[in-house]
Amino acid sequence: MSSLLASLSGSITHQVAAHGVYAVFVLMALDAVLPAGSEIVMVFAGAIAAGAGSRTLQLPGSHLGPGLASFLVLAGTGTIGYLVGGVIGWWIGHRGGTPFIARHGRWLHLTPHRLEQAEHWFARWGQAAVLVGRVVPFVRSFVSIPAGLFGMTLTRYAVLTLIGSAIWAFGLAGIGWALGTRYTNFNHDFKYAEYAVGLLVLITFSMPLVARVLPARHSKTRKK
Repeated sequence: MSSLLASLSGSITHQVAAHGVYAVFVLMALDAVLPAGSEIVMVFAGAIAAGAGSRTLQLPGSHLGPGLASFLVLAGTGTIGYLVGGVIGWWIGHRGGTPFIARHGRWLHLTPHRLEQAEHWFARWGQAAVLVGRVVPFVRSFVSIPAGLFGMTLTRYAVLTLIGSAIWAFGLAGIGWALGTRYTNFNHDFKYAEYAVGLLVLITFSMPLVARVLPARHSKTRKK
């Protein structure tokens, strides 16, 4: 598992280092529908903006050196990229509906089990599920399609996605900015944070199911 995470992290950081804002935009747009390591993308982008590796930022027709301008460009690109990907995900759910997800959901990593989890998430949080989901690791990649599938309006969805994505992108880029050249050490230990967050999300998703199962068992026990 650790070697897989290291390989994933290395591939993501290589793309961001090589292609700058283009890689940030594409990876964040992809992460809105499929997990693509947005945590690593934005933290590393923030570190680049702070001068990690003395890299320059690729912009259309020019390059931008480390500094606040680079930070704002990268964090803004991540936010807009995620919004674009999120709208595409919403459109897939809205236009495709349940039949499309039933046939092709596995290609989007949206299995019946994950769809059920998403339904519980929306039932628990209501429309705020989009805003909350956008700042929760792993969950954030499985909000877009269900939001369209469950009939959330595009305007409200886009506004909540923009707010949540800005918090996520600027917050993580801020961590990278603060780390600066110390990013390498942080990246080495980042896998442990991923494990902890994964366990937390698993527990969060499991709670509604536990709440449904326990009363049912209690009821059967009483009948006996």
